[in-house]
Amino acid sequence: MAQDQFVNRHIGNGPKEVEEMLSVIGVKSVGELIDQVVPPQIQLHEPLDLPEAMSENDFAAHIRELGRKNKPLRTLIGMGYYGTATPAAILRNIFENPAWYTSYTPYQAEISQGRLEALLNFQTMVSSLTGLPVSNCSLLDEATAAAEAMIMMFNLRSREAQKEGRNILFVDENIFPQTLDLLLTRSEPLGIELAVDSFEEYEFTGKEFGAMLQYPAANGHIADYTAFTAACHERGMLVTADVDILSLVLLKAPAEWGADIAVGSTQRFGIPMGFGGPHAGYMATKDAYKRNMPGRIIGVSVDRLGNPALRMALQMREQHIKRERATSNICTAQALLATMAGMFAVYHGPEGLKRIALHAHSHAHAAAELIKGLGYELASDNYFDTLEVAADAEKIEAIAVKKGLNLFYPNENTVHLSFDEV
Repeated sequence: MAQDQFVNRHIGNGPKEVEEMLSVIGVKSVGELIDQVVPPQIQLHEPLDLPEAMSENDFAAHIRELGRKNKPLRTLIGMGYYGTATPAAILRNIFENPAWYTSYTPYQAEISQGRLEALLNFQTMVSSLTGLPVSNCSLLDEATAAAEAMIMMFNLRSREAQKEGRNILFVDENIFPQTLDLLLTRSEPLGIELAVDSFEEYEFTGKEFGAMLQYPAANGHIADYTAFTAACHERGMLVTADVDILSLVLLKAPAEWGADIAVGSTQRFGIPMGFGGPHAGYMATKDAYKRNMPGRIIGVSVDRLGNPALRMALQMREQHIKRERATSNICTAQALLATMAGMFAVYHGPEGLKRIALHAHSHAHAAAELIKGLGYELASDNYFDTLEVAADAEKIEAIAVKKGLNLFYPNENTVHLSFDEV
């Protein structure tokens, strides 16, 4: 379909305009112009090794054919990514609606009262589940939220702690690997050292400024962090909980056991896995720390006539305020996905969310009983939806793939499986 060429529909310079442009510049060809402008050491002197071009229609058919070769399996890998069922009402009215799906950074936020209301709904949901009074209106993803919490705790050090050079962040070893990787990346330029150890065995050095705990832990275990958190506070440390938001429908909120900051992902609230992203992260904290929290906070106010109105009450990204006062310079919002997650909670309500959480937990419990009945050992009897089993990973993987299941294999002797809404 040679007639279906994008270049023919492109609004730009055609052959006549190019010829006129070259004449004005005083060169004979585009090649000559490039030779004069682009340094020779970075020029390519032969054509790119590309296959013959396709029309848009031909490419769509080609990519469909490739797609048919995929073998989609049921994924029980977990580790922060879970099966979900997006309600049709949210798909139709938000995800497929350009009034919503074009939302990104609300530069003139106050004229979009509906969008601000949806983001306020997200904040309210996060605060309700974490027990912490202040939430921002989303972050990029879970690992980014954890890295931002690390930096936030570092910036909140007392003057005494700064003078002492307290630069160690304790990270419990039972954390998601992708979160730990990003903590390592983001800590190095700031001179932050990570102490990765078991929270039950760690011996404080006096150089710590904060701690990060996964709740429930990466292997599914639900630990009681109350005593450890109290020990951290006695030493002037802050504590961040990296929390599975669906588990909070059933478990004690992190604020109740002493966490100062809670972070995580809202992917479980109706957002498909999407090949690993994007998914709206969240962060909640105590009122005293709100001005150190990255991102944006939507607040309730009144307009000039005294009517209730929503506004962007706080925005701590360097794009919006003086660079040296910014707490973050990353892309800190996932407005569309935060809206969808918040509306997922509205759609199901407290009882509906409880049914979803119990559905995941009851399937994990049923599987656990069957697995133990086969003589296998579980790493923990306290779990929400994730089981860690001591088993021959290679042997189990071969059987699981035949059954159409993707499980997680941390090492050759361990298998993880996580249950979810579907």
